[in-house]
Amino acid sequence: MDIRTGLPIVGMVGGGQLARMTQQAAIALGQSLHVLATSADDSAAQVTPNVTIGSHEDVGALASFAAGCDVVTFDHEHVPGEYLRVLVEHGVVVRPGPDALLHAQDKLVMRDKLASLGLPVPRFTAVSEVDDVVVFGDKHGWPCVLKAARGGYDGRGVWLLNGVESARDLVPRLLEWGTPLLVEERISMRRELAAVVARSPFGQGGCWPVVETVQANGICVEVLAPAPGLAEDAAARAQELALRIAAELDVVGVLAVELFETGDDGAGFVVNELAMRPHNSGHWTIEGAATSQFEQHLRAVLDYPLGMTDPRAPAVVMANVLGAPRPPEMSADERLHHLLARYRDAHVHYYGKQERPGRKIGHVTLLGARMADVRERARLAAHWLAHGEWLDGYDIHGGEQP
Repeated sequence: MDIRTGLPIVGMVGGGQLARMTQQAAIALGQSLHVLATSADDSAAQVTPNVTIGSHEDVGALASFAAGCDVVTFDHEHVPGEYLRVLVEHGVVVRPGPDALLHAQDKLVMRDKLASLGLPVPRFTAVSEVDDVVVFGDKHGWPCVLKAARGGYDGRGVWLLNGVESARDLVPRLLEWGTPLLVEERISMRRELAAVVARSPFGQGGCWPVVETVQANGICVEVLAPAPGLAEDAAARAQELALRIAAELDVVGVLAVELFETGDDGAGFVVNELAMRPHNSGHWTIEGAATSQFEQHLRAVLDYPLGMTDPRAPAVVMANVLGAPRPPEMSADERLHHLLARYRDAHVHYYGKQERPGRKIGHVTLLGARMADVRERARLAAHWLAHGEWLDGYDIHGGEQP
């Protein structure tokens, strides 16, 4: 407990942009957010006064950090589960708990659990030798998808195998490196969606509108809220699916359920990934919903009543700002200046990261009445912030070019 305020101290393991944005929400709630960061240069460490420098892979550092917190939560899923169990055994409140978090850390464990519950997942199998993949592909069809069971993100740790030859070339090398693997069928999908929900220890649940996530090269580039053209009953089924997963796995905090929308009419869903923390698909909620995912996560892990999740506009688009292939001529400050002059209603979040090709260095959110208009402005804004040049005939300084 913070003796200055009488309010709880929340510890967040990991100092990335999620912790940085959680700090913003903590300020408004009067909470003291303490962050365990690996470096003083980490995104959250730059803006959070209560920072401990240490590794999430050092059980001593974790225990020392947790000793000063009322509850411990996460900016990422990479903390070893056995270390978290040590903390729990010593009375530390960890949310989500290690048994729940395992399903976000290990894709094979997650697939096994959801399949046992009768929930929609791709057909899959564990891989211990290359013949596991060959038999699976011959049975269920090529191409199929090979995944690292642990550690993959933003397209990393995912390989498309077109046939036996590609499997025999890649799989032995990955197994030799000690990469735990699974193989699953390639899903024929219409698009990717995300259902982001929150759950408290009391069992209260809350869900935001289901969103469409737009991917490029395995990285999310846009989030459209709500998902355009998604029928009301389909959206409700996706939300119910996410809330059921949260309850079955005893998740506390924010849970993002990434979905493939299947069928010609978009009537079906298949679960792709789980994240038990604030998620890129929920960044739009900062300005676009009554309660942001970051505030809701704090409320949930503290077992406060959850906030309202109503959207603030008919259409909200969040576009990620990705580092350009080559350094822009304009500085980031100049690009931001010109962007805000053109789009005065743009909400820009920079993460305090150095720019490099393909890296998420920030995001921009816009709200409006029509999805097509908002999406175009968000796309132009994100491209400008990344490249410092206009896109598709538009000049950030002066409108459409002749």
